Amino acid sequence: MTKNLGVGIIGCGNISTAYLSLASMFKGYEIVAVADINMDNARAQAAKFDVRAETVEYLLAATDVDLVINLTIPAAHVSVSRSILQAGKHVYSEKPFVLSLAEAQELGDIAKANNVRIGSAPDTFMGGSHQLARNLIDTKEIGKVTSGAAVVMSSGMEDWHPNPDFFFQKGGGPILDLGPYYICNLVHLLGPVKKVTSFTGMASETRTIQNGPRDGETVPVETPTTIHSVLSFESGAIITLLASWDVWASNHPIMELYGTEGTMNLPDPNFFGGILTVTERSGDPVEKSWDHPFNTPNFEETQANYRGAGLADMALAIAEGRPHRCNEDFATHVVEVMTAILEAGETGMVLTMTTTCSRPDVLGPDAARALLA
Repeated sequence: MTKNLGVGIIGCGNISTAYLSLASMFKGYEIVAVADINMDNARAQAAKFDVRAETVEYLLAATDVDLVINLTIPAAHVSVSRSILQAGKHVYSEKPFVLSLAEAQELGDIAKANNVRIGSAPDTFMGGSHQLARNLIDTKEIGKVTSGAAVVMSSGMEDWHPNPDFFFQKGGGPILDLGPYYICNLVHLLGPVKKVTSFTGMASETRTIQNGPRDGETVPVETPTTIHSVLSFESGAIITLLASWDVWASNHPIMELYGTEGTMNLPDPNFFGGILTVTERSGDPVEKSWDHPFNTPNFEETQANYRGAGLADMALAIAEGRPHRCNEDFATHVVEVMTAILEAGETGMVLTMTTTCSRPDVLGPDAARALLA
Protein backbone atom coordinates (compact mmCIF):
# COMPACT_ATOMS: atom_id res chain seq x y z
CA MET A 1 0.00 0.00 0.00
CA THR A 2 1.38 3.42 -1.00
CA LYS A 3 2.10 5.74 1.94
CA ASN A 4 0.10 8.97 1.91
CA LEU A 5 2.08 12.16 1.39
CA GLY A 6 2.00 14.44 4.40
CA VAL A 7 0.57 17.78 3.34
CA GLY A 8 0.71 21.21 4.91
CA ILE A 9 -1.18 24.36 3.99
CA ILE A 10 0.20 27.90 4.00
CA GLY A 11 -2.63 30.42 3.94
CA CYS A 12 -5.72 29.87 6.08
CA GLY A 13 -8.25 32.07 4.31
CA ASN A 14 -11.63 30.95 2.96
CA ILE A 15 -10.24 28.63 0.29
CA SER A 16 -8.40 26.56 2.89
CA THR A 17 -11.76 25.34 4.20
CA ALA A 18 -12.52 23.68 0.86
CA TYR A 19 -9.20 21.81 0.82
CA LEU A 20 -9.47 20.77 4.46
CA SER A 21 -13.10 19.66 4.30
CA LEU A 22 -12.75 17.66 1.08
CA ALA A 23 -9.35 16.03 1.72
CA SER A 24 -10.83 12.88 3.26
CA MET A 25 -12.48 12.03 -0.09
CA PHE A 26 -9.14 11.38 -1.77
CA LYS A 27 -6.28 8.90 -1.70
CA GLY A 28 -2.62 9.77 -1.75
CA TYR A 29 -2.33 12.53 0.81
CA GLU A 30 -3.23 13.60 4.32
CA ILE A 31 -3.27 17.20 5.55
CA VAL A 32 -1.35 17.28 8.83
CA ALA A 33 -0.65 20.97 9.50
CA VAL A 34 -1.62 24.52 8.56
CA ALA A 35 0.21 27.84 8.80
CA ASP A 36 -0.60 31.50 8.28
CA ILE A 37 1.08 34.83 8.97
CA ASN A 38 -1.92 35.38 11.27
CA MET A 39 -1.59 32.60 13.84
CA ASP A 40 -5.18 33.12 15.00
CA ASN A 41 -6.36 32.04 11.54
CA ALA A 42 -4.08 29.00 11.64
CA ARG A 43 -5.23 27.97 15.10
CA ALA A 44 -8.90 28.34 14.16
CA GLN A 45 -8.56 26.08 11.11
CA ALA A 46 -6.37 23.62 13.01
CA ALA A 47 -8.96 23.28 15.77
CA LYS A 48 -11.83 22.92 13.29
CA PHE A 49 -10.16 20.21 11.22
CA ASP A 50 -8.00 18.46 13.85
CA VAL A 51 -4.58 19.30 12.39
CA ARG A 52 -1.57 21.16 13.80
CA ALA A 53 -1.19 24.93 13.69
CA GLU A 54 2.36 25.92 12.82
CA THR A 55 4.32 29.02 11.95
CA VAL A 56 5.38 29.09 8.31
CA GLU A 57 9.00 28.47 9.38
CA TYR A 58 8.13 25.38 11.43
CA LEU A 59 5.81 23.97 8.78
CA LEU A 60 8.56 24.20 6.16
CA ALA A 61 10.91 22.37 8.52
CA ALA A 62 8.40 19.67 9.54
CA THR A 63 9.63 16.17 8.71
CA ASP A 64 6.10 14.82 8.23
CA VAL A 65 5.25 17.42 5.56
CA ASP A 66 6.21 16.29 2.05
CA LEU A 67 4.09 18.71 0.02
CA VAL A 68 2.74 22.18 0.78
CA ILE A 69 -0.40 23.77 -0.67
CA ASN A 70 0.17 27.48 -1.31
CA LEU A 71 -3.11 29.32 -0.60
CA THR A 72 -1.69 32.80 -0.15
CA ILE A 73 -2.79 35.81 -2.21
CA PRO A 74 -1.60 35.76 -5.85
CA ALA A 75 1.03 38.46 -5.31
CA ALA A 76 2.70 36.23 -2.69
CA HIS A 77 2.54 32.99 -4.69
CA VAL A 78 6.06 33.17 -6.11
CA SER A 79 7.83 34.03 -2.84
CA VAL A 80 5.95 31.42 -0.81
CA SER A 81 6.37 28.71 -3.46
CA ARG A 82 10.06 29.57 -3.69
CA SER A 83 10.44 28.98 0.06
CA ILE A 84 8.56 25.68 -0.16
CA LEU A 85 10.73 24.37 -3.00
CA GLN A 86 13.93 25.54 -1.33
CA ALA A 87 12.87 23.58 1.75
CA GLY A 88 12.91 20.46 -0.43
CA LYS A 89 9.14 20.02 -0.51
CA HIS A 90 6.73 19.67 -3.42
CA VAL A 91 4.35 22.60 -3.94
CA TYR A 92 0.76 22.74 -5.16
CA SER A 93 -0.34 26.33 -5.69
CA GLU A 94 -3.78 27.84 -5.96
CA LYS A 95 -4.43 29.70 -9.19
CA PRO A 96 -2.91 31.69 -10.71
CA PHE A 97 0.34 29.73 -10.37
CA VAL A 98 2.42 32.95 -10.59
CA LEU A 99 2.02 36.35 -12.23
CA SER A 100 4.72 36.19 -14.91
CA LEU A 101 6.54 33.73 -17.13
CA ALA A 102 9.87 34.69 -15.53
CA GLU A 103 8.51 33.75 -12.09
CA ALA A 104 7.29 30.40 -13.40
CA GLN A 105 10.65 29.63 -14.96
CA GLU A 106 12.51 30.61 -11.79
CA LEU A 107 10.39 28.22 -9.72
CA GLY A 108 10.88 25.49 -12.31
CA ASP A 109 14.64 25.80 -11.99
CA ILE A 110 14.45 25.60 -8.19
CA ALA A 111 12.19 22.55 -8.33
CA LYS A 112 14.57 20.78 -10.68
CA ALA A 113 17.57 21.58 -8.49
CA ASN A 114 15.79 20.18 -5.42
CA ASN A 115 14.25 17.17 -7.19
CA VAL A 116 10.69 18.16 -6.22
CA ARG A 117 7.53 18.79 -8.19
CA ILE A 118 5.27 21.75 -8.91
CA GLY A 119 1.51 21.51 -9.30
CA SER A 120 -1.11 24.20 -9.64
CA ALA A 121 -4.87 24.64 -9.57
CA PRO A 122 -7.33 24.83 -11.14
CA ASP A 123 -8.25 21.17 -11.30
CA THR A 124 -11.85 21.76 -12.40
CA PHE A 125 -10.91 20.57 -15.92
CA MET A 126 -10.73 17.11 -14.28
CA GLY A 127 -14.48 17.30 -13.63
CA GLY A 128 -16.81 14.77 -15.20
CA SER A 129 -18.38 17.07 -17.79
CA HIS A 130 -15.07 18.47 -18.99
CA GLN A 131 -13.53 15.01 -19.23
CA LEU A 132 -16.57 13.91 -21.24
CA ALA A 133 -15.95 16.87 -23.56
CA ARG A 134 -12.33 15.73 -23.95
CA ASN A 135 -13.47 12.19 -24.74
CA LEU A 136 -15.95 13.44 -27.36
CA ILE A 137 -13.33 15.71 -28.95
CA ASP A 138 -10.78 12.90 -29.07
CA THR A 139 -13.32 10.57 -30.70
CA LYS A 140 -14.24 13.25 -33.29
CA GLU A 141 -17.85 13.58 -32.15
CA ILE A 142 -17.95 17.06 -33.72
CA GLY A 143 -15.14 16.44 -36.17
CA LYS A 144 -12.06 18.66 -36.04
CA VAL A 145 -12.50 21.68 -33.76
CA THR A 146 -11.87 24.77 -35.86
CA SER A 147 -13.08 27.63 -33.65
CA GLY A 148 -15.06 28.54 -30.57
CA ALA A 149 -15.79 31.07 -27.88
CA ALA A 150 -15.45 31.30 -24.11
CA VAL A 151 -17.15 33.97 -22.00
CA VAL A 152 -16.75 34.96 -18.35
CA MET A 153 -18.70 38.11 -17.48
CA SER A 154 -20.18 39.78 -14.41
CA SER A 155 -20.62 43.22 -12.90
CA GLY A 156 -17.60 42.82 -10.60
CA MET A 157 -16.41 41.58 -7.24
CA GLU A 158 -17.28 44.71 -5.26
CA ASP A 159 -20.96 43.67 -5.29
CA TRP A 160 -20.38 40.80 -2.86
CA HIS A 161 -16.78 40.78 -1.57
CA PRO A 162 -16.20 42.91 1.57
CA ASN A 163 -12.53 43.53 0.67
CA PRO A 164 -12.30 43.43 -3.14
CA ASP A 165 -9.22 45.66 -3.47
CA PHE A 166 -6.79 42.98 -4.71
CA PHE A 167 -9.14 41.97 -7.55
CA PHE A 168 -8.57 45.37 -9.13
CA GLN A 169 -4.84 45.70 -8.50
CA LYS A 170 -2.01 44.63 -10.81
CA GLY A 171 -2.04 40.86 -10.78
CA GLY A 172 -5.82 40.82 -10.49
CA GLY A 173 -8.55 41.40 -13.05
CA PRO A 174 -10.76 38.83 -14.77
CA ILE A 175 -7.95 37.27 -16.84
CA LEU A 176 -5.62 36.39 -13.96
CA ASP A 177 -8.40 35.71 -11.44
CA LEU A 178 -10.90 33.71 -13.52
CA GLY A 179 -8.96 33.15 -16.73
CA PRO A 180 -7.11 30.09 -15.37
CA TYR A 181 -10.34 28.06 -15.32
CA TYR A 182 -11.19 28.86 -18.93
CA ILE A 183 -7.71 28.74 -20.45
CA CYS A 184 -6.75 25.55 -18.59
CA ASN A 185 -9.88 23.88 -19.90
CA LEU A 186 -9.22 25.02 -23.46
CA VAL A 187 -5.60 23.82 -23.34
CA HIS A 188 -6.75 20.52 -21.83
CA LEU A 189 -9.28 20.12 -24.67
CA LEU A 190 -7.36 21.55 -27.64
CA GLY A 191 -3.68 21.56 -26.72
CA PRO A 192 -1.24 24.46 -26.43
CA VAL A 193 -1.77 28.01 -27.67
CA LYS A 194 0.46 29.36 -30.47
CA LYS A 195 -0.44 33.07 -30.65
CA VAL A 196 -2.66 35.60 -28.88
CA THR A 197 -3.86 39.13 -29.37
CA SER A 198 -6.37 41.25 -27.48
CA PHE A 199 -7.97 44.60 -26.77
CA THR A 200 -8.48 45.70 -23.18
CA GLY A 201 -10.14 48.49 -21.26
CA MET A 202 -11.95 49.43 -18.06
CA ALA A 203 -15.38 50.95 -17.44
CA SER A 204 -14.30 52.97 -14.41
CA GLU A 205 -11.12 54.02 -12.63
CA THR A 206 -12.70 53.28 -9.25
CA ARG A 207 -15.13 50.73 -7.78
CA THR A 208 -17.55 51.23 -4.89
CA ILE A 209 -17.91 48.46 -2.34
CA GLN A 210 -21.54 47.43 -2.00
CA ASN A 211 -21.54 45.40 1.23
CA GLY A 212 -19.96 44.82 4.61
CA PRO A 213 -18.23 47.25 6.96
CA ARG A 214 -16.66 49.17 4.06
CA ASP A 215 -19.96 49.66 2.21
CA GLY A 216 -19.71 52.84 0.11
CA GLU A 217 -15.90 53.00 0.13
CA THR A 218 -14.20 53.32 -3.26
CA VAL A 219 -11.14 51.37 -4.40
CA PRO A 220 -8.86 52.21 -7.36
CA VAL A 221 -8.81 50.10 -10.52
CA GLU A 222 -5.26 49.42 -11.72
CA THR A 223 -5.81 46.63 -14.25
CA PRO A 224 -8.09 46.07 -17.27
CA THR A 225 -11.59 44.89 -16.39
CA THR A 226 -12.76 44.16 -19.95
CA ILE A 227 -10.64 41.97 -22.22
CA HIS A 228 -11.53 40.72 -25.70
CA SER A 229 -8.87 38.30 -26.88
CA VAL A 230 -8.25 35.81 -29.67
CA LEU A 231 -6.24 32.63 -29.09
CA SER A 232 -4.75 30.72 -32.00
CA PHE A 233 -3.96 27.12 -31.01
CA GLU A 234 -1.25 24.88 -32.42
CA SER A 235 -4.05 22.52 -33.49
CA GLY A 236 -5.41 25.22 -35.81
CA ALA A 237 -8.42 26.12 -33.66
CA ILE A 238 -9.16 29.82 -33.17
CA ILE A 239 -10.95 30.74 -29.94
CA THR A 240 -12.40 34.09 -28.88
CA LEU A 241 -12.19 34.72 -25.13
CA LEU A 242 -14.30 37.49 -23.60
CA ALA A 243 -13.61 38.34 -19.95
CA SER A 244 -15.22 41.29 -18.20
CA TRP A 245 -16.29 42.68 -14.85
CA ASP A 246 -18.16 45.49 -16.60
CA VAL A 247 -21.27 43.53 -17.69
CA TRP A 248 -24.62 43.53 -15.90
CA ALA A 249 -26.24 40.75 -17.93
CA SER A 250 -25.32 38.40 -20.76
CA ASN A 251 -26.93 35.54 -22.68
CA HIS A 252 -23.70 34.31 -24.24
CA PRO A 253 -23.03 30.56 -23.85
CA ILE A 254 -20.19 30.05 -21.36
CA MET A 255 -18.13 27.94 -23.74
CA GLU A 256 -18.85 26.62 -27.23
CA LEU A 257 -16.63 24.74 -29.63
CA TYR A 258 -17.35 24.54 -33.34
CA GLY A 259 -16.20 21.53 -35.33
CA THR A 260 -16.41 20.32 -38.90
CA GLU A 261 -19.26 17.97 -37.93
CA GLY A 262 -21.13 19.91 -35.24
CA THR A 263 -21.14 22.16 -32.18
CA MET A 264 -20.41 21.41 -28.54
CA ASN A 265 -21.85 23.54 -25.73
CA LEU A 266 -19.86 23.06 -22.51
CA PRO A 267 -20.64 23.92 -18.88
CA ASP A 268 -18.79 26.57 -16.90
CA PRO A 269 -15.18 25.40 -16.35
CA ASN A 270 -15.22 27.21 -13.01
CA PHE A 271 -17.07 24.10 -11.79
CA PHE A 272 -16.52 20.34 -12.06
CA GLY A 273 -19.92 19.34 -13.44
CA GLY A 274 -22.77 20.66 -15.55
CA ILE A 275 -24.73 19.96 -18.71
CA LEU A 276 -22.94 19.30 -22.00
CA THR A 277 -24.77 19.20 -25.34
CA VAL A 278 -23.72 18.30 -28.87
CA THR A 279 -25.49 19.43 -32.03
CA GLU A 280 -24.46 17.45 -35.09
CA ARG A 281 -24.63 19.45 -38.34
CA SER A 282 -28.32 20.32 -38.89
CA GLY A 283 -29.65 18.31 -35.95
CA ASP A 284 -31.01 19.33 -32.56
CA PRO A 285 -28.93 19.68 -29.37
CA VAL A 286 -28.47 16.34 -27.60
CA GLU A 287 -27.44 16.20 -23.95
CA LYS A 288 -24.46 13.92 -23.36
CA SER A 289 -23.57 12.19 -20.10
CA TRP A 290 -21.48 9.37 -18.65
CA ASP A 291 -20.94 7.72 -15.30
CA HIS A 292 -18.06 9.86 -14.06
CA PRO A 293 -17.69 10.30 -10.28
CA PHE A 294 -16.58 13.94 -10.57
CA ASN A 295 -19.93 14.83 -12.11
CA THR A 296 -21.91 13.63 -9.07
CA PRO A 297 -23.40 16.50 -7.00
CA ASN A 298 -21.90 16.55 -3.51
CA PHE A 299 -22.27 20.23 -2.57
CA GLU A 300 -25.48 22.19 -1.93
CA GLU A 301 -27.43 19.28 -3.51
CA THR A 302 -26.80 20.29 -7.14
CA GLN A 303 -23.09 21.11 -7.48
CA ALA A 304 -20.16 18.76 -8.02
CA ASN A 305 -17.18 19.97 -5.95
CA TYR A 306 -14.04 17.84 -6.06
CA ARG A 307 -11.41 20.46 -5.25
CA GLY A 308 -8.33 18.50 -4.34
CA ALA A 309 -8.60 16.02 -7.21
CA GLY A 310 -5.55 17.60 -8.84
CA LEU A 311 -3.65 17.35 -5.57
CA ALA A 312 -4.59 13.67 -5.17
CA ASP A 313 -3.49 12.96 -8.73
CA MET A 314 -0.19 14.73 -8.03
CA ALA A 315 0.40 12.79 -4.80
CA LEU A 316 -0.30 9.44 -6.45
CA ALA A 317 1.76 10.39 -9.52
CA ILE A 318 4.75 11.12 -7.29
CA ALA A 319 4.39 7.70 -5.67
CA GLU A 320 3.89 5.96 -9.03
CA GLY A 321 6.62 7.86 -10.89
CA ARG A 322 4.31 9.23 -13.60
CA PRO A 323 3.46 12.81 -14.70
CA HIS A 324 0.63 14.53 -12.85
CA ARG A 325 -2.11 16.35 -14.71
CA CYS A 326 -1.92 19.78 -13.04
CA ASN A 327 1.77 19.90 -13.82
CA GLU A 328 4.41 22.60 -14.07
CA ASP A 329 4.59 22.78 -17.88
CA PHE A 330 0.81 23.03 -18.14
CA ALA A 331 0.59 25.75 -15.46
CA THR A 332 3.53 27.70 -16.92
CA HIS A 333 2.02 27.69 -20.41
CA VAL A 334 -1.31 28.97 -19.06
CA VAL A 335 0.53 31.76 -17.20
CA GLU A 336 2.27 32.79 -20.42
CA VAL A 337 -1.03 32.82 -22.31
CA MET A 338 -2.73 34.97 -19.66
CA THR A 339 0.08 37.48 -19.34
CA ALA A 340 0.45 37.65 -23.13
CA ILE A 341 -3.25 38.51 -23.39
CA LEU A 342 -2.71 41.46 -21.06
CA GLU A 343 0.50 42.53 -22.83
CA ALA A 344 -1.20 42.36 -26.22
CA GLY A 345 -3.95 44.58 -24.86
CA GLU A 346 -1.36 47.20 -23.96
CA THR A 347 0.71 46.97 -27.14
CA GLY A 348 -1.78 45.95 -29.82
CA MET A 349 0.62 43.22 -30.94
CA VAL A 350 0.08 39.60 -31.90
CA LEU A 351 2.31 37.64 -29.51
CA THR A 352 3.80 34.20 -30.15
CA MET A 353 4.12 31.86 -27.19
CA THR A 354 7.60 30.73 -26.15
CA THR A 355 6.32 27.81 -24.06
CA THR A 356 4.27 24.76 -24.91
CA CYS A 357 2.91 21.72 -23.10
CA SER A 358 1.28 18.38 -23.65
CA ARG A 359 -2.41 17.97 -23.01
CA PRO A 360 -2.91 16.40 -19.57
CA ASP A 361 -3.82 12.73 -19.70
CA VAL A 362 -7.52 11.97 -19.93
CA LEU A 363 -9.14 11.27 -16.55
CA GLY A 364 -11.85 8.78 -17.42
CA PRO A 365 -14.39 7.39 -14.94
CA ASP A 366 -12.17 4.52 -13.74
CA ALA A 367 -9.11 6.75 -13.37
CA ALA A 368 -11.19 9.26 -11.38
CA ARG A 369 -12.50 6.55 -9.07
CA ALA A 370 -8.91 5.47 -8.44
CA LEU A 371 -8.30 8.90 -6.84
CA LEU A 372 -11.13 8.49 -4.34
CA ALA A 373 -10.70 7.02 -0.90
